[in-house]
Amino acid sequence: MPLLLAGDIGGTKTILRLVYMADVHDWQASTEIVYENRYVSAEYPDLTPIVQTFWQEAVEQRGELPSIEKACFAIAGPVVNNTCKLTNLSWSLDGERLGRDLHIPQVSLINDFVAVGYGVLGMQPEDLHTLQVGKPDPTAPIAIIGAGTGLGQGFLISQGDRYRVYSSEGGHADFAARSDLEFSLLNYLREKHGISRVSVERVVSGLGILSIYQFLRDRQEIPESPEIAEVVRTWEKQLGRSEKSVDPGAAIGMAAVKKCDRLSERTLQLFVETYGAEAGNLALKLLPYGGLYVAGGIAAKILPLMIDGSFLDAFSNKGRMSPLLEMVPVHIVLNPQVGLVGAVLCAAQL
Repeated sequence: MPLLLAGDIGGTKTILRLVYMADVHDWQASTEIVYENRYVSAEYPDLTPIVQTFWQEAVEQRGELPSIEKACFAIAGPVVNNTCKLTNLSWSLDGERLGRDLHIPQVSLINDFVAVGYGVLGMQPEDLHTLQVGKPDPTAPIAIIGAGTGLGQGFLISQGDRYRVYSSEGGHADFAARSDLEFSLLNYLREKHGISRVSVERVVSGLGILSIYQFLRDRQEIPESPEIAEVVRTWEKQLGRSEKSVDPGAAIGMAAVKKCDRLSERTLQLFVETYGAEAGNLALKLLPYGGLYVAGGIAAKILPLMIDGSFLDAFSNKGRMSPLLEMVPVHIVLNPQVGLVGAVLCAAQL
């Protein structure tokens, strides 16, 4: 069996996994995880010494191992011609250089959301929460969308017995306001940032949660709790720093899930509705009867709010096209390692 190396490379952490895979067509039954570990990315000058450390640890634990035949690294940043400059880390990675340094014949760098696209193919029933069963068509496209630091979007097309994943910059499309409140939010963001257009990513993302909160707070229709106010003020004071001590989006989301803060609840209600509407926009363009998968770091953390109905209502509220979207299977990805699974599957197909 070939030995494969997969990695999920981010500005904060790097996760590496070494696997044997006998059959890419039956990868679940034929895959053995040899070794896995995670590292603090900023403690290393490059990916190469991390992989070298990882390999030494794997040999110490498992004994002699055959040479790695293929490697795929999912990178938090744009990948062009198998090279990438990480968005939040001063690394410049080149697949050919990594192959030479690490003595691996084939090394592929892929964007982290492309890895999510491969990864959804490897999800088990327990890794997903199905919002809408729809009418699945295995020959149709698959769509992926995921709000986290930004808003990732992409799609998969069947090519014989495999799928090819295509990336997209759909998160930078225009935010489409649908109500008086959302038009007010749109104008608020234009004025706040001094911009003429607002991308949907400014609303449907972790920072989008904070933006919606600030917008509703400044309307002064719902009182702000001292606890969340302190988190937001701390974050605002730390603007410009590379690292911050608080995550207001996470705090607001948690307060909304716990139903302990009215302003946070209203914030997440609007966030979920705009998230659902944008997922519906993506579905209209692709008609992904193979499934639409909601990934990213936020959806699984606010799962009770995603399944309360407002996401799907906004998703399918497309006028006379609504019946088409009711046929699209919609799943929330619960497995936080979907990108690492995708890197494994991508490596196997090199």
